[in-house]
Amino acid sequence: MGLISRLHLADAPPNAWKGRGTAQNPGCRFEREQVEAFDDGWDHTEAPERPQTSLIRDATRSIIARNDSPDLGFDRSINPYRGCEHGCIYCFARPTHAYLGLSPGLDFETKIVFKPEAARLLEAELSKPRYKPEVLALGTNTDPYQPVERTLGLTRGILEVLERFNHPVSIVTKSAGVLRDLDLLARMAAKNLARVHLSITTLDPALARTMEPRAASPARRLAAIAALQNAGIPTGVMAAPMIPGVNDAELESILEEAAQAGAVDAHMQLLRLPSELGPLFTDWLHTHLPERASHVLSLIRQSRAGRLNDPEFGSRFTGTGPLADLLHQRFARAVRQFRLDGVQKPLDTTQFRVPQAAPTTQLSLF
Repeated sequence: MGLISRLHLADAPPNAWKGRGTAQNPGCRFEREQVEAFDDGWDHTEAPERPQTSLIRDATRSIIARNDSPDLGFDRSINPYRGCEHGCIYCFARPTHAYLGLSPGLDFETKIVFKPEAARLLEAELSKPRYKPEVLALGTNTDPYQPVERTLGLTRGILEVLERFNHPVSIVTKSAGVLRDLDLLARMAAKNLARVHLSITTLDPALARTMEPRAASPARRLAAIAALQNAGIPTGVMAAPMIPGVNDAELESILEEAAQAGAVDAHMQLLRLPSELGPLFTDWLHTHLPERASHVLSLIRQSRAGRLNDPEFGSRFTGTGPLADLLHQRFARAVRQFRLDGVQKPLDTTQFRVPQAAPTTQLSLF
């Protein structure tokens, strides 16, 4: 096992919530008025109420999201949940909560929008005569196996539909909860219809608990890679995001451990900080890593042409400049060293079939 850089994390301040990525809850950027808390000088002795997770039904009439982005390897995806209780402070999806009139801060991890009709809507879309199958990506925005999946089972319902249609699926998650669907995924993988990638950002349990408070521990994610691979499901590792000065020193160790667990390939992305995520991540740095916050922000800017975020196609995932180039060189070397550079067989789209409706015992009048 490679060397792991252990960070000294500051004690959380009184206004930080255990199990939450941020205590900040900035207003939606589309609202005309913004409300900001301030100290009025009075001694308030009542402790604020601990934020609880609430579920909001989504009445969407479609389930497959399509994109034509030149730097994504898929053109369609499904996200059964909007918002994510994992609470990862670095999550690039946080700003999307503003489209719902909610905050990308604490709202994103406590107000979870779920799509109860996901399986039915998917079946209807796959049954359309003009539908052409391509690999469907699951978990591209928020995690399909976040804690609420244990009770709602929306992701499992989606997989059951995909299995019946022989439709290929690629899953990205940072949850060991994916093992609850081992039966479905193993059957699909046997027909070259499924693959999984586990996102691992650090091997340091303390850093993981602070940076992604309700996600599975690094050890459980490595164990999930092993269990999936043992079940015959092609499984890779996503070392993402790499954050300069925070977890980038662990890159080789993450890939080595994942390879030993059975991962067959690897991917990496540099931290992205779109819209409200920049101030939220900056606040997290000053709260938990105050002695190196300025240095980390400087390194991010050096990798993003002087900014905290680069939205341009072609560079938004990779970054630019010497630091980003060095990170990618290290990644390429480690991938070769740990034999994570095997070419994976494309998932099969030719088996797709719309299942026949079950015969009815009702006799026709005509």
